[in-house]
Amino acid sequence: MGSNGDILDCLIVGGGPAGLTTALYLARFKRRFLVVDSGTPRAAWIPTSHNIPVFAEGISGKDILARARTNLEQYGTAIQAGRVTGLRKQPDRFIGVVEDNDGGMSQISARRVVLATGSVDIEPDLPDVPNAIQRGLVRYCPICDGYESRDRKIAVIAYGTHGIGEAVFIARTYSRDVTLLTLGQPLELNPEQRTRLEEHQVKIVEMPVESLDMEDDRISAVHMGGKEHRFDVLYSALGLKYRSDLAISLGAEHDKSGALIVDSHCQTTVKGLYAAGDIVRGLDQIVVGMGHAALAATHIHNHCELPTEDEPGGA
Repeated sequence: MGSNGDILDCLIVGGGPAGLTTALYLARFKRRFLVVDSGTPRAAWIPTSHNIPVFAEGISGKDILARARTNLEQYGTAIQAGRVTGLRKQPDRFIGVVEDNDGGMSQISARRVVLATGSVDIEPDLPDVPNAIQRGLVRYCPICDGYESRDRKIAVIAYGTHGIGEAVFIARTYSRDVTLLTLGQPLELNPEQRTRLEEHQVKIVEMPVESLDMEDDRISAVHMGGKEHRFDVLYSALGLKYRSDLAISLGAEHDKSGALIVDSHCQTTVKGLYAAGDIVRGLDQIVVGMGHAALAATHIHNHCELPTEDEPGGA
């Protein structure tokens, strides 16, 4: 689709909650679009989210994705497996280069593009435990499930300002027994940061992790400096790698970490290029990404026939 000069209304890059919600809105607006999904959504790592308002018992990330896909089937929505490896902008369209799972290449032309490519958590370097976040051994979203960890012994794997902020957030919200693990990296604290940690009784362990004890598919103990530390829950706060290369290649504005900066319609500084979900600077939550999708899709529908600033008569 799009390789024969046919121009779609929209190309959606990414099949996580934000991308699939964008597709739902555009399908119900009767727009012509395509979703290209690499099959690696961050949401799939969520064991249970309790912040989706209509699921009182919580819902897993995989179930959210499956339900969203099933919902789209009634509209005949096309989801193409593959990766958008390049994106070019012409006055009246974008051209996306798509690589399918077999290595085949194709091009998609679309008037507008929504990037819902998300981000990837930086995995902690734990001995003999690769991909601890993806395996659910270490959690990454206390906003999603911190309530279920209230009043328990919590460790936060982090260093730097972001880690300090997350440790304090958990300590002041959910538990008075929080330890910050820096995995052997020295923690440089200014007086204000030190005061904040002391105020919330956050303990700091800067020694590297020597070994881990596993019990019932969970990390039950962490050995550091010859001592055993036992925790009920481990969170990682090492930050994110934003999948924003396509937007940055077109000159879209972003912050120093690579998160995209958008306007009130979730449009980037590149006209016609929108972003939704974790790739956008701000709060990384599924309901927020769905909100981004609603804003972007509605704006696209209302402006799809109008020229962009690169076209004659555009603004």
